[in-house]
Amino acid sequence: MPDRSTEPAETANDPLLLEALLRVMRELRQQYDLAAREVGLTLSRARVVSTLSKMEGATQAELAVELGIEAPSLKRQIDALEADGFIERRALEGDARKRALFLTERARSSKISNFLERIRAEVLDGISPADQVRARAVLQRISDNATRLGQK
Repeated sequence: MPDRSTEPAETANDPLLLEALLRVMRELRQQYDLAAREVGLTLSRARVVSTLSKMEGATQAELAVELGIEAPSLKRQIDALEADGFIERRALEGDARKRALFLTERARSSKISNFLERIRAEVLDGISPADQVRARAVLQRISDNATRLGQK
């Protein structure tokens, strides 16, 4: 018979679950920010660079959708990344109003392009793929439920 003395009693709504989730989010943010600073970025800007590396030539609107953020917020990030030499805007063929986004050589450096993947691997170390899938499903359900809170 397994020892369940360290497991919380089952309740309809575990009050400690959201507290644990908030602690994880704070700690991840803090550790990501530290790692991002090592490569001259903030976490938000590192996410933009990492995401753009998988979809170079995207427009600002396309990148905003992929990141799940508002276009004005992304514009501020892109402006800063362009000023710091990480991203360049180029005219989009066929539409002079739109600009395509591309990484510069500075952004393509292995230290920058690999740092988010390294952090993710370290954070998920020792967690089985099956547990990662279950955790992602639970977190998605929590996210969906939280989204519905704002719609009531």
